[in-house]
Amino acid sequence: MIEITPRICIEGREVDFLEGAYKGDGGLTSAELTFKLPLTYGGMKKLWNKEVTFYLNEFDSTPMFRGWVKRSNETFDDVEIMAMDAFGYLTKGGEDSQALVTLDYRDNLDGLTIGAAIQKALSMAKLDSKLKTDMIGNTTPLISSVREPIRGTLTVLEIMKSLLAKAIDSSNQNLPRPNVMKIVDDGEYSQLVIELESRLDDTNVRFIFDEYNNIESLNVVNKKLPTVITVAGDGVSGTFTHDTALEAFDRNYLKVDNDELKSFAECKEYAARIFQANLYNQYEYTFASFDGAYLCENEVIRIETDDPQFSGNYRVLGKGISFSPSSYSVDLSINRKPPTLAEYISSRDN
Repeated sequence: MIEITPRICIEGREVDFLEGAYKGDGGLTSAELTFKLPLTYGGMKKLWNKEVTFYLNEFDSTPMFRGWVKRSNETFDDVEIMAMDAFGYLTKGGEDSQALVTLDYRDNLDGLTIGAAIQKALSMAKLDSKLKTDMIGNTTPLISSVREPIRGTLTVLEIMKSLLAKAIDSSNQNLPRPNVMKIVDDGEYSQLVIELESRLDDTNVRFIFDEYNNIESLNVVNKKLPTVITVAGDGVSGTFTHDTALEAFDRNYLKVDNDELKSFAECKEYAARIFQANLYNQYEYTFASFDGAYLCENEVIRIETDDPQFSGNYRVLGKGISFSPSSYSVDLSINRKPPTLAEYISSRDN
């Protein structure tokens, strides 16, 4: 393991921890930090809902994780603490009632862009003290939430997912790209940011891995694919259903908006392209390494092998870090296309 100098702070005060683990899967899921404190510290403190920050190295200016204590488990030897980041508040909110928003004809998100609608939903749920939106930006393309107004009592996370699904960028002639949302830390607050899914063919590569130096092990996960895709255009809509995939993966729905489409045929063709884009990302890989701890969701890395057929760029989905006061290891989740990388690693090992 590589030597580091990690820090964990509770309410801004550094604590002496025994060991810990960070896990962030990306994709609008909550990142978690678990760590153990000596019983002499943890057993004497009321830790519920206290702010926790985790720095991988003591000289880092911004934390790798900012969250709030959600669970503690005391044993005879230590206290295990589990903290969730701001996405955790989108479903739990500290109290279940805080994370729910009721939208009706008086209080709603009608007519707002997706970025503005998410800002208002967070404010309505009183979650804007945990998750700031100073850097949120907006989707590409710009989509109004006025179509098919959202009504009812929903969690903020449900609202965010339904709004993001509406915006798919078609500027790339080959495959449509969705917008992604993630949390970045500005050194003081957790900030919500919307950005386009990275393009593997034209994005600056952040890190290079190869199977001889910094890939230790590899696993493959088969994702659920949308098999019934409906695209709403300018007064028209079209649905693409892949019968073979439906039999294999069951009926999974996806609905998006694209006001540039003027006919049923255009909507159906665009839906077929979206299916193809999801098919290319059907497989996710998780590999262990000692490198890449500072990589973030939606950044691009490169895998190099002896056979160029299996080399290429991959998109970071999430990461996990196991650490002690002096060392760490990293698990990275990435995706690209069907599992050529896994096949290559397996053939080399055999």
